[in-house]
Amino acid sequence: MFSFDYYMFFISLLFLVICILLGVGFLTLLERKVLGYIQIRKGPNKVGILGLPQPLGDGLKLFSKEQVFPLMSNFFIYYLSPILNLFLALLIWLCMPFLLGFLNFNFGVLFFLCCSSLSVYTIMLSGWSSNSIYSLLGGLRSVAQTISYEISLSLVLMSFLIFILSLNLFDFSFFQHYMWGLMTFFPLALIWFISSLAETNRTPFDFAEGESELVSGFNVEYSAGGFALIFLAEYANILFMSMLFSLFFMGGDFFSWLFFFKLVFISFCFIWVRGTLPRYRYDKLMYLAWQSFLPVALNFFIFYFSLKLFLFTFFV
Repeated sequence: MFSFDYYMFFISLLFLVICILLGVGFLTLLERKVLGYIQIRKGPNKVGILGLPQPLGDGLKLFSKEQVFPLMSNFFIYYLSPILNLFLALLIWLCMPFLLGFLNFNFGVLFFLCCSSLSVYTIMLSGWSSNSIYSLLGGLRSVAQTISYEISLSLVLMSFLIFILSLNLFDFSFFQHYMWGLMTFFPLALIWFISSLAETNRTPFDFAEGESELVSGFNVEYSAGGFALIFLAEYANILFMSMLFSLFFMGGDFFSWLFFFKLVFISFCFIWVRGTLPRYRYDKLMYLAWQSFLPVALNFFIFYFSLKLFLFTFFV
């Protein structure tokens, strides 16, 4: 009995990892196509039919190139940081509810917060271990940015948890059986989406890899496989944040194909924002986090807490 459970666990884990990596590969293709059409040009269209095998070609090229290590870098941390970054990006997916009963976390929300908080250290270590001033600046900016926006993310989550009174991700779909969370928590949905952009270091908050002022930021000294692993982790996080948005605000019907179409749409919105908006100034980024999102999210938390208390007092 136990051997069968372990067997199904590893099969499910392998299936999940393969699907995430395939999704990441084709998300990069979607991004290049969408950005191409936004800029009135074609995307990748030479490799295979309509450029569909392009992600496979990019992966083969990157992992077959020679790995170059800076002479003054801290070798082991420099080498292990991208691997750890991808590991955390894949580990965070374990809290996603699975049809096969893969892992059902009663504390899935806490697991998500822990893993997303740890990922910032890998970026900081990547920047520091390269022993380059541009890499270090990119890592420091990423740390400050992620810490700032995690607070608003946590407050938005607390507003949900007050209503649901559970840390299990399954319960979010039960709560939205009759009405999407987008309708009842619309301002929080906007805060969550913008904070997700900042949390995943995406435009207009891509200060960790600010190409114009930091020469690609914390990953400037990485090439070949290390560079590929960093971007695999970034796009895996984008897919995960899209999944969470679909879960929290768009019905969360895990066992429907429609859920995955919603996930792809939110991922498309990440790309759409990149093709539309310029990068923020860094002081504006911090102003938005501490003087706009924090007070608004805190006020909404107090409002929803009071509403829940009122409903519980008079209707239960």
